[in-house]
Amino acid sequence: MLSVTSTERVIRPAALLPERAARQIMAWLTERDVTAGGCWSHDLSSIQRYSGPFDGVGGMRGSARLLGSLHITWDTYSATVFRVKVTDDGVAEGLTVESLCDEVFAVAGLTLASCPRADLAPAPLADPFRARQGD
Repeated sequence: MLSVTSTERVIRPAALLPERAARQIMAWLTERDVTAGGCWSHDLSSIQRYSGPFDGVGGMRGSARLLGSLHITWDTYSATVFRVKVTDDGVAEGLTVESLCDEVFAVAGLTLASCPRADLAPAPLADPFRARQGD
């Protein structure tokens, strides 16, 4: 359950990380992975910021606390960031949606404010040739 201090925002229009930027960010995240002494974890659907490296038994989380997450989708090599969440622990450490994004995007010389955005196409019109049900 989210408390009042947690922040989550759907990014509209979604932030687009072009191929070069996405590659730079992924390489940077890999070098700073929680299992290698860093504070970042990533997979196909998210980038997560922790309070520190995983120090638990057998490489488990241990005392590391999740501070925030960027939710992403991939299109070959480029990425789209569509939602960002900062946890209560992240808020307590001064993180905001913007600062979390900016920390990641800065690797590629971007910020959330300067990042390219998705083109929002209008919703498709109803198909006029589709037979009405019940006729």
